[in-house]
Amino acid sequence: MKRRRFLTLTAAALAIPRGARASSWQGTALGADVSITLTGRGSQDALAGVRQTLARIEGLFSLYTPSALTQLNTQGTLPAPPADFTALCQIISRVHALTGGRFDPTVQPLWTALATGTDPRAARALIGWDRVTLSPDRITLAPGQALTFNGIAQGFATDIITAELAAAGFTHALINIGEYRALGGPWHIGIADPAAGQIAQLALTGKAVATSSPAAIMAGNTPHILSPAGHPPLWSTASVTAPSAALADALSTAFCLMDRAAITQTLAKLPGTEARLVDMDGNLSRA
Repeated sequence: MKRRRFLTLTAAALAIPRGARASSWQGTALGADVSITLTGRGSQDALAGVRQTLARIEGLFSLYTPSALTQLNTQGTLPAPPADFTALCQIISRVHALTGGRFDPTVQPLWTALATGTDPRAARALIGWDRVTLSPDRITLAPGQALTFNGIAQGFATDIITAELAAAGFTHALINIGEYRALGGPWHIGIADPAAGQIAQLALTGKAVATSSPAAIMAGNTPHILSPAGHPPLWSTASVTAPSAALADALSTAFCLMDRAAITQTLAKLPGTEARLVDMDGNLSRA
């Protein structure tokens, strides 16, 4: 499954310092279109390093090629999990708690059942992140469970690449791995809804933005963002701006399943994070 993200770069040149030369690279990773734009000496070498890092990340989190995730899903356990795998699971546990369980990667068997037209009742009974056993030495799934990181891995990868570029001394960069994160700025990003088209534009400086639209991809006849409780999505699009892309990615997924009061309560716990919501009639509001 290649996720469609409703974010567009509308005026990247505005973020490039006068007289500076920008380097860029485009490709694919983790089921998303990837683009990196940065300025500064050594940018070509840095972009080569980005490609190596993305290959390593795909070896951890890819759902469709051999990876640590496919090993966990196939065998039900992952001994000696790599540090980044453990770190991602810790973020998932945090967001799962923040969203009252709406963000739950154990929906993968349900996705498979819906996509293949089989009875989803047995798959629904397998859902529950709290049934995944996490330790530094081993990650173990409950019998029959499988995980998808499609609602967070792209954001997590974006954060890793951003940190590497910042550590190398780059101060003006835009990293897009399905979600956007900026070094410097402003970078002007358009936000679109599948039905309403472009509905907003924001200037991104030193933060990340992620946008999720349930109807962008269907699992059979069901929007691809699946509620652990079986409820339909409440929003046509949810876009979240946050200090990290992993957080923005996961929250934009979960917020599609949450009412405004629950979203507001969650955001109150997360300084520097905000949401733009599009209802089923195409009306835009902020939270």
